[in-house]
Amino acid sequence: MRVQQNKVLILSINTWYNVIELDTANIKQTKTPFNRELIFAKRCDMSKWFECINKDTYKENKKANLFIFPFAGGGVSVFRKWGDQFNNIGVYVAQYPGRESRFGERAIDNIDELVYELFYSLRENLDTQTPYYLFGHSMGTKIVYELTLRIKESDLPNPKGIIISAGRAPCYKEPNPIYHLDDEGFIEGLRRYDGTPDEILDNKDLISIFLPTLRADFIIDEDYQDKKYEKVDSNILGLMGDIDEEMKLDELLKWSEYTTKSFSYKYIPGKHMFVNTSENNVIEAIKEFVGLDESL
Repeated sequence: MRVQQNKVLILSINTWYNVIELDTANIKQTKTPFNRELIFAKRCDMSKWFECINKDTYKENKKANLFIFPFAGGGVSVFRKWGDQFNNIGVYVAQYPGRESRFGERAIDNIDELVYELFYSLRENLDTQTPYYLFGHSMGTKIVYELTLRIKESDLPNPKGIIISAGRAPCYKEPNPIYHLDDEGFIEGLRRYDGTPDEILDNKDLISIFLPTLRADFIIDEDYQDKKYEKVDSNILGLMGDIDEEMKLDELLKWSEYTTKSFSYKYIPGKHMFVNTSENNVIEAIKEFVGLDESL
């Protein structure tokens, strides 16, 4: 598995290295100001912000759409093989700037800006006649929550459900942040998540290329905290690794106070990154939540 991950990363470097100039020496550790007027001026492209990973396999009579929001450092490629597991669901994965097909773009370190971009794309392209669900893992859970609130305030239908995977409730802030550390400390901090192969972390030339994007993601993930306790009008399913050392069960159960609908939770075998190590269990939990049988 690690060999495959390395190949994906190296392919991205070979593709984009000659057309971008990365400044890894001057990485900002504060949020980039959110320019709403600039965002409004952009035309949103669904294929830019979301990629359908099973458009050639799901049936025409699809029963729902699933939108996936990756963890810090993650992109479409991490979830691509999920598409084969859903025949009656259209599966769309968010592609944040600064990685894979968008490697040449500046990574966004402001959650308001990122959520606005994602919302604008959904608003222009969402199939409002088909029920839809939002899934987020770790950093992605914060994006899912903020996006769902934005949707609630709009004329779009609310998601029928949201899946909170390895994410503490919005009132809790990361107790042990690493985004503010120097490069050496930040890289060491990444090791505790088991989300980046050691072969990448130990290669200074290679990891330096990805540091700006990783750091931007961790700013969003670790600097986020919301104390308004705004409720979403969607069912919530919480998923947590049974040996996750990054969060406590109480921090997951607190999500029950953030919905006007139902809340349930389920343990998944694994640590914080169980989405990579127990993906079949996660997929089964999603299917059960959506209400589809194993053949779908």
